[in-house]
Amino acid sequence: VQLQASGGGLVQTGGSLSLSCSASHTRAFAGMAWFRQAPGQDRQFVAAISWTGKSTYYGDSVKGRFTISRDNAKNSVYLQMNSLKPEDTAVYYCAANLGAGPNWYRSEYAYWGQGTQVTVSS
Repeated sequence: VQLQASGGGLVQTGGSLSLSCSASHTRAFAGMAWFRQAPGQDRQFVAAISWTGKSTYYGDSVKGRFTISRDNAKNSVYLQMNSLKPEDTAVYYCAANLGAGPNWYRSEYAYWGQGTQVTVSS
């Protein structure tokens, strides 16, 4: 199974972007998530969502600004990013697991997308 992320780009401070991530094959991913990595920094948890979509989790720095959602019929997960800040600049990665469910531990995700660049200008 491969994950393909898209939707990154360049946006001004305060703007919005929407990221998408689609799986190449249908799988009942118990947890899907977004992480991000800025140059010289560790990969950071952004958001995660359960299979049903009823449970969502967010990193402290994005709470109230980002929204994660998923469409199981399309094998996809999305990240709506509003009120973007320069510190949101990073490569954003989608991730998925079959059994661990939504959580913020990188090691719990077996499937990763290739990353999409998000740049927020000041």
